[in-house]
Amino acid sequence: MMATPAKTTAGSLTVSHSESGLRRKLKTRHLTMISLGGTIGTGLFLASGGAVHAAGPGGALAAYIAIGIMVYFLMTSLAEMAAYMPVSGSFSTYATKFVDPALGFALGWNYWYNWAITIAAELSAVTMIMKFWFPNSPSLLWSALCLAIMFLLNYLSVKGFGEAEYWFSIIKVATVIIFLIVSFLMIFGIMGGEAVGFKNFTIKDAPFHGGFMAMLGIFMAAGFSFQGTELLGVAAGETENPKESIPRAIRRVFWRILLFYVLAILAIGLLIPYTDDKLANDDVSVSPFTLVFDKAGIAFAASVMNAVILTAVLSAGNSGMYASTRMLWDLAREGKAPKFLAKLDKRGVPVNALIVTSSLGTLAFLASFFG
Repeated sequence: MMATPAKTTAGSLTVSHSESGLRRKLKTRHLTMISLGGTIGTGLFLASGGAVHAAGPGGALAAYIAIGIMVYFLMTSLAEMAAYMPVSGSFSTYATKFVDPALGFALGWNYWYNWAITIAAELSAVTMIMKFWFPNSPSLLWSALCLAIMFLLNYLSVKGFGEAEYWFSIIKVATVIIFLIVSFLMIFGIMGGEAVGFKNFTIKDAPFHGGFMAMLGIFMAAGFSFQGTELLGVAAGETENPKESIPRAIRRVFWRILLFYVLAILAIGLLIPYTDDKLANDDVSVSPFTLVFDKAGIAFAASVMNAVILTAVLSAGNSGMYASTRMLWDLAREGKAPKFLAKLDKRGVPVNALIVTSSLGTLAFLASFFG
């Protein structure tokens, strides 16, 4: 049974999702996986190697733990607001009500633009991933196919988006868990021969290579890796029972994300010397996950990781399209964007906002492709 839609007041605006037409179809399991899917991606699968290479295993760990603590306070604050006022405008609406309408306007438009052009980055990433298997294939074919998949997942219904994110995230989470199991079996010598132990934490100036400034340089990469946790706030407006689901999802997600990142970076730092130049390469064939699986003797490691990174890219693009579409819809509903963008179809999907968002992402991609 669906919960009674929330109704609250934001400044002079009345926010009622029963009147606005949005459907509360997202469950706790969807919220949990939406946040995981928005966070576990190329930042973990590729950028984590560069972090270890630049700051050493100890420096990378310290940077990710520090950013993780900061994200924890941000997430709990957002959860409190989202449970009290569950609207798709999220922090834009909160800024309008509690600070100033100008801040809400700026936050909403900046957030929409940020995620809309991120779609272009995901379309470009898909072409590179598919070239790994099909080097002579046309790049535009894969980008167009990716765009069509993301658009359809968002066009069909919010439940379709939630289910897609759920299964995308299951693949990524399973990969990280398998990676951690294999890694620690290798560290203790149960798999792959001799135990590695902590010897890679003591080579040269490890564990803190480059000192404090190098670690400080990793903060930005770590912050980028945690991007996507705020999707819970945007999704609150279409959650069945936000007062219960959002706090529960926040409690589950934060510790999983932190443990996944911290344990994964610890495993990479223990198994691969930070001096290995392959860690600094963003090529999937030398992803730190691939390097560890190769050490374990797992065949086709690069192909497997390429497939996982493909799901990560689709998940990020899918989430970005959802978040930016809902934000643009909310801006239009509050009179901060053209009114035609506030239109919903019979399934409760803001189709016009979705088309405009997809178009901007496509234009940004074409500009980079032909530029």
